[in-house]
This record gives sequence, C-alpha cells and structure tokens, in this order.
Amino acid sequence: MKAMIFAAGRGERLRPLTDNLPKPLLEVRGRPLIVWHILNLVRAGITEIVINHAWMGNRIEEALGDGSRFGAQIVYSAEGEALETAGGVAKARHLLGEDRFVGIAADAYCPHFDFSQVKVALEDNDVWGRPHASDQRDMAWLYLVKKPPYYEQGDFSLNLFSVSNEGERRFTFSGIGVYRMAMFDGIRPGEKAQLGMLLRAYADKGLVGGEVYRGDWTDVGTVERLEMLNAPLSFARKS
Repeated sequence: MKAMIFAAGRGERLRPLTDNLPKPLLEVRGRPLIVWHILNLVRAGITEIVINHAWMGNRIEEALGDGSRFGAQIVYSAEGEALETAGGVAKARHLLGEDRFVGIAADAYCPHFDFSQVKVALEDNDVWGRPHASDQRDMAWLYLVKKPPYYEQGDFSLNLFSVSNEGERRFTFSGIGVYRMAMFDGIRPGEKAQLGMLLRAYADKGLVGGEVYRGDWTDVGTVERLEMLNAPLSFARKS
C-alpha cells in the first residue's frame, strides 16, 4: 500500500509563520508536522510515500529528500498552484497507481496513530463483516474524531461504520482516510477538485465507511493551536 501526504496548502491562518516556511515543516514538539506522519507510516511498514506541494515546495523537498534517512521512499508531485486535495490525487495518480491508498493531511497532528490498521481498510474480504454486493463496495474509509470545541459543527454522522451526511454531525474528519482510486475517475490531471465534496457525494450513495479514532489529534490550523501543542507540559487535544 502507498501513502499520499497532502502538503500543498498555503496555511493562511498560520501566517506570518508560513510566510517563509511551508506549513508541513512547522515543528510540533521538536519535529516537523510532516515527519510525524512519515515516521508513523514507516513504523507500520508503509514506506512508499507521495507528497504533493505547491507553496514553497522546494523547501519540503530539501528538508525530506528521497526519504531514505527515514526508511521511506518519497516522490513528489509538484503543483504550480494548489489543486485542492482531490485534484492533487488526480495529478499524482501516475505515482500512486490504481490500488487503494491512504491519504493524510500534513497539518493533522496525531503522534500515536497506528497506520497498520489502514492496511485492512477497504479489503475485498471486508474484515468488518458488513455484507457488500459486488457493485456496492465502500469507495472510502475515513477515520473520524469527536468534534473538537474549536469547530462550530462536525462533518459527518456515523452509524454502524457507515458515514453519513444526515443526522447529528458529531464527528470531524481527521484528515486520514483510505481511498479507492476509482473515486477520482472524473477528475482530470491539473483540475482543481475538493475531496470534501467528493466524499459527501459518495456518502449520499452509502459508499463511505469509517470508524472513530480516539487517540490524540489536533488540527494545527492556527497559530494558537500550534502554540498550545508546544507549550510546556501541554498535551494534544483528545478526540
């Protein structure tokens, strides 16, 4: 299984910190955000990693290189202008191949996430025991967290591993998910496309599964959250 780390965002809400440094290289507890993900992927045996970038992407490549010092094989998908998450996948499709892959938001801090669990997500023999007709398999498997207080509303509801847009949206998408490449068939390389809209469309068809991740998780989207994580004796917000 391959992984794609989404690292093309500008990080507007983290300015001025991101004026001279791409958001994925901001440090949390002495380590760049993106490196936490790389090390956790390698620990789980997922070593082939694609990273897309746009804003100051050369700094990301200089910092990580080919990934060999982490035990990984990193290749890059450079975007002159950020293509949004789904657009980034479409552009990097030739690097990812046609198998299912795990996608990770570079600005999510979850230091203890065990990526070995993603290897069984969307397997055809469905380890969760949910029956699927051959043409009704889930197209995505999302790891959700309990809605943090700094979000006005959640993204999805969850019922028996089925992700839905209906009902009380008690959960937020963690930024970690497993996807079938067929999800992105309608997006041309170089086209901008949002993953959120794609997921909602498939959720309406009952083709998105998921589970709740209860470990430490923080969306490092603001200077205040970054400072909270780096404060002495601070702890990541529990999901």
